[in-house]
Amino acid sequence: MKKVSFFIGILLLCALPIALVHAEELIVFPAKGQSAEKMEKDKGECYTWAKQQTGVDPLALAQKSTEQAPPAGPQGERFAGAAKGAVAGTVVGAIAGDAGKGAAIGAATGTMAGGAKQRGKAKAQQGAQQQQQGQMKQDLDKYNRAYAACLEGKGYTVK
Repeated sequence: MKKVSFFIGILLLCALPIALVHAEELIVFPAKGQSAEKMEKDKGECYTWAKQQTGVDPLALAQKSTEQAPPAGPQGERFAGAAKGAVAGTVVGAIAGDAGKGAAIGAATGTMAGGAKQRGKAKAQQGAQQQQQGQMKQDLDKYNRAYAACLEGKGYTVK
């Protein structure tokens, strides 16, 4: 059950950048009676201007958010931990007089250690994704302010 919850959480985190990019779309109203053609032309000019002023391209951000690699699944940390633990347990068990029991204890301990390592990797990856998403949102906000300023200067109402 924990694995299912974990993977659902990761999937939601992957979808978040897409939602952020699309949720920030501005509404533009031609306050001075501009035609639809004039408005599209002005939007194109303001897109170019805002991109130059901020160094942020919202289309590139959207593409980047959809191209993010999915989070890596388990990479065998538990198995590797079990194998290492079993070897160490065999040595300790042999010294104590029961190599089989030592190997079993070592394998169980190694499996737990491998699982902890796996969870640590997943948490670090999740933190990096959240930081990247925060930066994308800041960049998009910066671009939107510049884009809105340009359109407002051309006589549009922007919300």
